[in-house]
Amino acid sequence: MLRGVLVGVVAIVGMLIGVQLGGTTTQDIGPFRAQLSLAPSWHGDTSVEIPPLGSLELDTHDGPAHLRIRLESLDEARTRAFAAKSGNLEQISHDAVDQLDLGVRRLAMQTAGCGVLGGMILVLLVFRARRETAVAGLVVVGVLASTGAATLLTFRPAAIQEPTYRGLLVNAPAIIGDAQRIADHYEEYRAQLQKMVLNVSKLYGTISSLPVYEPNTSATKVLHISDMHLNPAAWGVVRSVADQFDIDIIVDTGDINDWGSEPEASYVNVISDLKKPYIYIRGNHDSAVTAAAVGRQPNAIVLDDNIVTVKGLTFAGIGDPRFTPDKSTDPTNEEQRQQVIRSGDVLAAKIRSSNKPVDVGLVHDPVAAQELAGLCPLVLAGHKHQRSVSRLDANQPAAAPVPPPDASPSASTSASPEPSVSPAAKPKERTLLMVEGSTGGAGLRGLESSKPLPLALSILYFDQQRHLSAYDDIEVGGTGLTEVSLQRHIVAADTKSQPTPDASLSPSSATPSPSGP
Repeated sequence: MLRGVLVGVVAIVGMLIGVQLGGTTTQDIGPFRAQLSLAPSWHGDTSVEIPPLGSLELDTHDGPAHLRIRLESLDEARTRAFAAKSGNLEQISHDAVDQLDLGVRRLAMQTAGCGVLGGMILVLLVFRARRETAVAGLVVVGVLASTGAATLLTFRPAAIQEPTYRGLLVNAPAIIGDAQRIADHYEEYRAQLQKMVLNVSKLYGTISSLPVYEPNTSATKVLHISDMHLNPAAWGVVRSVADQFDIDIIVDTGDINDWGSEPEASYVNVISDLKKPYIYIRGNHDSAVTAAAVGRQPNAIVLDDNIVTVKGLTFAGIGDPRFTPDKSTDPTNEEQRQQVIRSGDVLAAKIRSSNKPVDVGLVHDPVAAQELAGLCPLVLAGHKHQRSVSRLDANQPAAAPVPPPDASPSASTSASPEPSVSPAAKPKERTLLMVEGSTGGAGLRGLESSKPLPLALSILYFDQQRHLSAYDDIEVGGTGLTEVSLQRHIVAADTKSQPTPDASLSPSSATPSPSGP
């Protein structure tokens, strides 16, 4: 019995040695020479390394095998020759899928063969017996077959939709691709892999006469930032992302300052340099002086219990009712909590009284977001310095509506009129709440911990029907703030069933309860 266990252990050790030595091959993929390798791993997954541009990580499978693809070189002569003959770079990406499939199959067979051979050779050297050697071969075949089965059973083709990019910020848009194209034209794994190879081919192709990349322009791109806290380095990141991703609108959910003082007001002057519509609500560290300074910027819109339509999207926002620059807000303080909840009630009443459906609600503290459940499909918030995404249930009766205070005329009054649509009259998914991390890394407070907070911001992609189809979570840190982690997320339909509001109820009297996932 003990001898059998020892044979199994030695066989597995020999298999791992064989896999380590033989689990690598090379393959031509489009215009690239790529190195493919398989290695033991607790998590599985696939990584695509594109030096010097960065890398993509794909959650393609679980299990004990990790697939690594490294694009080592571009055959410029072959790429030029192909472009000269056909003028169709798309064909490269289509051929690349078959080439990669061939390379992965060859790699799997080669790795399995080396694993079996390694296990049998090591057992033969240790025990010097044919019977044990044959048993070792069977053990290794069983282990490899189990690994292959685990990989196939957990394989997720849709993982190509949600890659994590790590590398230089300037290269992120070209490598990660266009979210709207991915959401609208997804044709499973094959088509998305073709697009990925095509993006990389075109990026490398800038050194030659190949066509330049032309991004899809049908999506409306909203950059969500929050809690800048006077960090001067944050503006450079915001400007870089806005330019590189061709952002349409920037939304700031507050705490742009630390103390709300007059000297801090000059910090917001950079807003005018961004050359993008800038929608802002006040945070609990922002004073009336801060809001006024933002409002003086020619491209800025300050929302405080009012509604505005920009680039076809309708936003409703309200500032934080507190001003607490000299102390931290206490989540256990019931008086503060009720103050925030009442501000959510005020904004909810404003939305109900509007004759135009609101696409995005804006609050600083997510505590106020619950009052907007069912009134708009998306709510953006900040305050927590920690990113989170959740759905808001509207199962509990909402508090009695609070009449909105007198406010200056909403910017939406200048927009072109649309048919009156009652927000409660249409079936809705549960409201999606997206809480942003700190785009300023929590300012000076972010340096108090042993590891400073990264700068966090997100890109939201809205389709032509004003639905959120995808979003990119970005974290920036490292030397010179040039290292970036970008995680693509596709917004799936909410499948949790809830009662649909009675369409006969008027907006002022109904408490909508959204249907959806």
